[in-house]
Amino acid sequence: MEAKFAEFSTLSQKDKGPAFISLIPQILSQPDDAVARDLHTLVDTVVNQESVGLVVGRQVLSELVRVLSEGTIKGSDLRKRVVEETLAIVQPRIVSYEEQVNSLRFQLADLLEEEEDWSGTARVLMGISLDSGQRSFSDTDKLKINVRIVRLLLEEEDSVQADTYYKRAALLVHSTQDKETILAFKLCQARISDYSRKFLEAASRYHELSYVGEIDEEERRQMLLVAVTCAVLAPAGPNRSRVLASLFRDERTAELPTYNILSKMFLDHILRPAEIKEFERTLKPHQLAKIAISSNDRLASASHDDGPSSSNEPAASTRTGPATVLDRAVMEHNLLASSKIYNNISFRGLGALLDLTPGAAETMARKMIEQGRLKGHIDQVEKLIWFEINKDEDDAQGKAGGLGDVEEAEDTGSPFTKRWDAQIRQTAAHVESIAQQLTQKGLISLIPATA
Repeated sequence: MEAKFAEFSTLSQKDKGPAFISLIPQILSQPDDAVARDLHTLVDTVVNQESVGLVVGRQVLSELVRVLSEGTIKGSDLRKRVVEETLAIVQPRIVSYEEQVNSLRFQLADLLEEEEDWSGTARVLMGISLDSGQRSFSDTDKLKINVRIVRLLLEEEDSVQADTYYKRAALLVHSTQDKETILAFKLCQARISDYSRKFLEAASRYHELSYVGEIDEEERRQMLLVAVTCAVLAPAGPNRSRVLASLFRDERTAELPTYNILSKMFLDHILRPAEIKEFERTLKPHQLAKIAISSNDRLASASHDDGPSSSNEPAASTRTGPATVLDRAVMEHNLLASSKIYNNISFRGLGALLDLTPGAAETMARKMIEQGRLKGHIDQVEKLIWFEINKDEDDAQGKAGGLGDVEEAEDTGSPFTKRWDAQIRQTAAHVESIAQQLTQKGLISLIPATA
């Protein structure tokens, strides 16, 4: 075969291309080791020998790329070896063979993705030049490549680098009408919010995607499950109440393993340690990330002390703050739930409820009041937290769940469901009113039911 390479190198320029191309089928008909060796020699000859020339090199390399893309080489290991060796040879002259190199990179990315080498696939795709060279990529193609890189990086939980490529994709998403690409982008958007601990935003986006009919049913169920998880981890407050209400009203959530904790959070029930441990097993590593306590909060948590406890008061905890994202979400929820039960509570009592020092409990309540997520005020002289009842219930969950006054209903983001519930409630209220008026006028009488 080497003799033929030397012979063909001496041909005229117009004959060199067809001559070298005719060798490709002959090489591929040999055993695997000979195929890899001879293709390596062929590429090295047409790319690096000055006598061959750039035009012939492009012709031969383009034909080899076409043959590889058609799956002529059946073994994935051999095909991967040939592609990698070809890229290594062409790399020093990548400017001259950019289109062929990009095609080879796409093939190598597909092979690596089949092996679930997510980071390796992402690195190969990152090496593709999208903005310059012989081939101009459309905005839709650029978007697909960036979205694919984001997805691969998120598989490796590299959310920092994934965010960089997500921002590039966000600049291009409005330039395409391709539904599959847009859905892939929205899924990346939800996952980026999840990894960035923007759990409220992630829950809304996952829930929205769980309604998309083009997505497989099992995947939609998984998205609904993740939406519930993110809603539970979100900061307690009115915004989370609305998301919880929307999820609780979704009939599909009743079949999820996390429905118990969802219902308890929606109904403002205090969560118990056993329930939290069960839910914790379903979380991913980034959802169990440790959180740092600032030096100011640590100082404030340690400095407040109720003094010696009386016989009817619980002993103070030694914890100065939540340790994980889940820990913080549960503490904030229990604090919000306690505001529905008590008119006021002491720092020490709240600390016992949340398993925090009295100072840490006061610090958490202060932050939630400052951020508008808790209605109340703090009496530091008496060491009491007073909870305020919101008469308008603008941030309550009851109305969103179908309770409360008939005249008003909270916007949960499901207009048709809300309208249906309001009509049922209004109809029932009107029937009850008419029945009462007829009874008062003696036109009808209530007959007790008999067994």
